[in-house]
Amino acid sequence: MTVKINYSKNINNNTEINKVYFVKEKFELSSLSTFFKSFELEKIKKLIKKKNTEREIISFDLDLKTTVIIVKVVSTKSNEILGAEFYNFVKQNNFNEVSFYFKNTNNLSKNFIHNFLHGVKLKSYEFNLYRSKYKKKILKFNVIGANKLDKSILLKYSAIESGTNFARDLVSEPPNVLYPKEYVNRLLKLKKLGIKVTVYNERQLKRLGMNSLLGVGRGSSKESYLVSLEWYGGKKGISSPLSFVGKGVCFDTGGISLKPAKFMEEMKYDMAGSAVVAGLIQSLAIRKAKINAVGVVGLVENMPGGNAQRPGDIVKAYNGKTIEVLNTDAEGRLVLADALSFTEKKFKPKFIIDLATLTGAIIVALGEEYAGLFSNDDELAKKLYDTGEKVNEKVWRLPLHKNYDKLMDSTIADIQNINYSGGAGSITAAQFLQRFIEKTPWAHLDIAGMAFSKKAANLNPGGATGFGVRLLNQLIEDYYE
Repeated sequence: MTVKINYSKNINNNTEINKVYFVKEKFELSSLSTFFKSFELEKIKKLIKKKNTEREIISFDLDLKTTVIIVKVVSTKSNEILGAEFYNFVKQNNFNEVSFYFKNTNNLSKNFIHNFLHGVKLKSYEFNLYRSKYKKKILKFNVIGANKLDKSILLKYSAIESGTNFARDLVSEPPNVLYPKEYVNRLLKLKKLGIKVTVYNERQLKRLGMNSLLGVGRGSSKESYLVSLEWYGGKKGISSPLSFVGKGVCFDTGGISLKPAKFMEEMKYDMAGSAVVAGLIQSLAIRKAKINAVGVVGLVENMPGGNAQRPGDIVKAYNGKTIEVLNTDAEGRLVLADALSFTEKKFKPKFIIDLATLTGAIIVALGEEYAGLFSNDDELAKKLYDTGEKVNEKVWRLPLHKNYDKLMDSTIADIQNINYSGGAGSITAAQFLQRFIEKTPWAHLDIAGMAFSKKAANLNPGGATGFGVRLLNQLIEDYYE
């Protein structure tokens, strides 16, 4: 459903059928005296008493023509979540148009309207590109009589919504459409926003020595790529860029170490980490963030085939380390290994944050509530944790420790790509990645449980969530802009 929002300074209280008013906790109605006569307020009070006052959204017919919707603003709930819940309410009641009435916003928190509508728009995302009988529905929201709106906040939220939905679109596309080359084509379109897009094809990657990444794509007929996205909103060449690296396995069969057939279709979202990086850089460019940032994504397809990488193969990574490939389904870390080393060496960033749907073990540990956080830097880890709590894209830190390294040591190479001794699957995967970071502050976010959801929750519809775009935007705004 497409949400269209119209803003008007003038209050016309007689034209719209579905009228929305905001009140404080315990349904304090004094703020509504501007809009209703005293006998109408008495009638509203009686109607509210008949409803379940534990609910935060109550609707009733004031007369034959007018439906009144009262939204209780609760201090313990974010305004974005309230907006998402309101969207669900409107959708369930099949409203086509609603109007929000304000005399002023003094009885509400600062930027309430912006935050509320931000939640509405994030929740309203749908992916209907391939439904032949789908008829696009438009939901009209009229914001009437509010105080002056902050254009900078509107721009920021619009940018974040665009970036989040761009990531969601990429994750939602079927793998026969969004294979590595097509993914590259979509990233190249970001140039129009002022983003520098550099594409490295297989020939160039081979020359660079990115055999870890290239090995993953050997079984596919589709070419592998590495793409960098550079946004310079700060002083170029003076401040080190913030860097973000994403795993972009456009489809993951497991390769020779083939996955079970059941639910394999979900492996189209194994490129969600790269989608978040692309969505983040896009949003930074749209809102013209005053920082320098670079995103790096490795784009491959992991397929079985006559030329596919085998269990037992040894490859030499970009940083010179040799990797014994024991399981070709532990492929994301092979892609990230080269992408991380490349990012650190080429861009010399202030920090590196990578995002990947890396392990099923993180879903066992944290479900769909937290992304796994691993870091070599306490300060960066704390910033990510605090920011996650603030925007409700939560992360939970798990340990990194040298004692786990022995589980990833190979007897015939520098490192093996999987821990066969048992246990600590997500931790040992992060330990693997850490070997490809030399000295840069680094954090790894395992978003396997957060990138795609079969249930709709919080600000997310069911399906692709875009988890990470809001988190990293807020991190940048709070600490680096």
